[in-house]
Amino acid sequence: MPKVKTKSGAKKRFKLTGTGKIKRKHAFKSHILTKKETKQKRNLTHMGLVHKSDEGRVKDMLNI
Repeated sequence: MPKVKTKSGAKKRFKLTGTGKIKRKHAFKSHILTKKETKQKRNLTHMGLVHKSDEGRVKDMLNI
C-alpha cells in the first residue's frame, strides 16, 4: 500500500495546538477592507479554532 498523502491546501491552512485542537485563520481579511470597520478587521486578525463538528473532516485531510 502506498503512503497516504496530506491535502496540500489543508496543511497550509491549519495547525495543530498542543491540546489537539486545530487552529485556523479567519476569512474576509484579504481585500475590500475599506467598507469594514476597524474593530472587525482587528478581530479577524486573531487566530480561531475549527468547530468541533468540522474537526473530523480537517483531521482526515491532515491524516491525523
